[in-house]
Amino acid sequence: MINPHADPGSDPADEWTHRIRQTVSRRNTIRGVLAEVWRERDRQDEQWGEQNHPNGTGGAGHRAKAVDARLRCQLAAELGLVSFRDILGEEVAEAFAESDPKALRAELIQVAAVAVAWVEKLDREVQ
Repeated sequence: MINPHADPGSDPADEWTHRIRQTVSRRNTIRGVLAEVWRERDRQDEQWGEQNHPNGTGGAGHRAKAVDARLRCQLAAELGLVSFRDILGEEVAEAFAESDPKALRAELIQVAAVAVAWVEKLDREVQ
């Protein structure tokens, strides 16, 4: 969508070019971080082999901690104080609360996505 608030004399083609460059740059950044994750997983497999530990998730205690983490994250957001630690902590707590493998997998994907976003933010800070 073209920015309706852009200067009347601005060229929509320039705006699209800018948006495309931003998208390509972001995708390259994500690919770079995921490549690092891939290398770390390879290193772990080389060191430890395939791991098949029990999930160790679910249960009332973990569910209560997930609710607490969600409320703390929401409060921090409302106060303008939310951090990546809050967000990742909430996602991890939600994963720990899940006993259903499909729901646990979905939560772990969210954990990974937040972790990647945090790494991207760190990388932007050093540029």
